[in-house]
Parts: sequence; C-alpha cells; structure tokens
Amino acid sequence: MPRPLHRLAAAFLALAAAVAPAYAEPPVPLLWKVSDADNTVYLLGSFHMLQEADYPLAPEVEAAFADAEALVFELSPEEATSPALPLQMMQAAQRKRPGSLREDLGPQLWARLERYAASGALPLTAAQLGPFEPWFIGLAINLAELQKQGLDPALGLDRHFMQAAAAAGKPAAGLERASEQIGVLAGMSLDEQRQLLAEALELAEAGPGRPRELHAAWRAGDAAALWDRTAAEMKRDYPALYARVNVARNEAWLPKLEQRLAARDDDVLVVVGSLHLLGPDGLVEKLRARGYKVERICRACRR
Repeated sequence: MPRPLHRLAAAFLALAAAVAPAYAEPPVPLLWKVSDADNTVYLLGSFHMLQEADYPLAPEVEAAFADAEALVFELSPEEATSPALPLQMMQAAQRKRPGSLREDLGPQLWARLERYAASGALPLTAAQLGPFEPWFIGLAINLAELQKQGLDPALGLDRHFMQAAAAAGKPAAGLERASEQIGVLAGMSLDEQRQLLAEALELAEAGPGRPRELHAAWRAGDAAALWDRTAAEMKRDYPALYARVNVARNEAWLPKLEQRLAARDDDVLVVVGSLHLLGPDGLVEKLRARGYKVERICRACRR
C-alpha cells in the first residue's frame, strides 16, 4: 500500500484523546416497535461513534435486545469488523479519472480543502490527497471532526450490539454487503462527490459545536432536531446525494424488513444509522404506510 494510504488508514483508526462528560441519565432511545399479527421488528437508531459515557443504555433498549431472537445491522458483524474492509474502501477510493483532484474540485472547493488540510486535522496535505476520490476525503473529514469530540467508532451502538449478540449467541446479519455499501459511495457522480466533500467541510468549518449538537440531539432522542439539522438540510441542498445515500438504501432494505416481519414468532432488533429511520423517507414512516402497527418505545418521552 502506498505510504499516503497507510497514513490515511492510520487516521481512520486513530482515536481522539478527549475526556467524555458524565451524564446522569442514559440516552433517550430512537426506538420503534413495528409489528404485524404475530411478529415484531424493533428499529433502533444508531450513532456510529459514541463515548463510554453514553453507556449504559436505556432499559427499554435492553428489553428490546432481550426480546429479539436475532439482530440485523447495515453490515453483518463479520464484514463490519473484517480487517479487509478498510483495504476494500481504500482501493475503491483511489482516483480513476484523468486529470487532478484540484481540477475536479474547482478553485473554491479546492481552496477550502487546502485550508482544512493546512489546519493539521488530517495527516496529509491537500496535494497528498490527490490520489483519492472526493467522497473518500469527505468521509475522512467527517471522521476526524467526530473524533475531535472524543467519539469512538469502537463504541458505536452498532459495535456494542454486535458484541452483545455474539456474547448471547444470537444470530446477526446485514441488510447489505460491504461491496454494496462501498459501491454506493464509489458509484457517485463527480457532482455528488463534490457535494459530499462540501458538506463535510461545512461541518468542519462550523466548529466543534456542530458535532456536539448532533451527538446531543441523538442522546436526547430528539428525532426532529436530528432530521432538521442533517437529513432535511441534505435533502434541500444536495437532493441527488440524499437520494443515493439515504432513500435508495432505505428502499432496498424495506423488502428485507418485511421478510423478517413475515416470519412467525421471530422478533428482530434492527440497528441502523438514525437518519435511515427519520423523516418521510425513513423506514419508520415507510413501514407505517404499508399498514404495520408502528409505535415509538420511549419512557422518557412520556414524562
């Protein structure tokens, strides 16, 4: 692997040295119960990077896990934790078009990337980022900004329940393959990639308050705030990107969730990124529209 790839891979795996705050209460869960006559699918909105202080979880989340005979994630635990996954992503992220990254981005977006890289937030200069596609650079920036706040992918809700499922001997599966997830990103048009990078830079330029706000909204179980500050903005400002990374994947997952609901007496806990559950294009409303009984499970919401 070329040296720049090693350095960026190290950045993806590095953890920020930040002190996590103490919380008096567990996070308010983004948890819904979807049911038909004899079966239940629990939908739990994840934050993919968390802190030790975000645990323990609310009792209703633990109860859903205890009730479920199986778990489902975006990727299966085998693929999500495979050492091959970062290499697959790195290989997909290498530029394949003629010309340069600078030409692809244009003068304004390139200047913003140069300023960000010069801040030292990434281990590479803008020039050293040249071998990579814009989508990958955008993901690296998002990860770096979240890690600055002490958020750790190893503590994300997905990883927590993958480990819990393994410990309890419960089967776990994925809604998509790693190759499909990477394909969503690598298959973006150049315009969509520029949009993803621009959105990542907007998050960074907004300062540390924005990642903290998003984490705080997730902890508070504030579905409206999460929708308004993330997906709704993406849908308004970058509709093609929103359709690719959110809507298309939700549509692909729906039949798989309905198959789970059709199984007899086989309750399932589904843990996916929170934004896949929220808003008119989210899995919650799509399943409700198909006639299933849908209710949010949230003790704190009833106080």
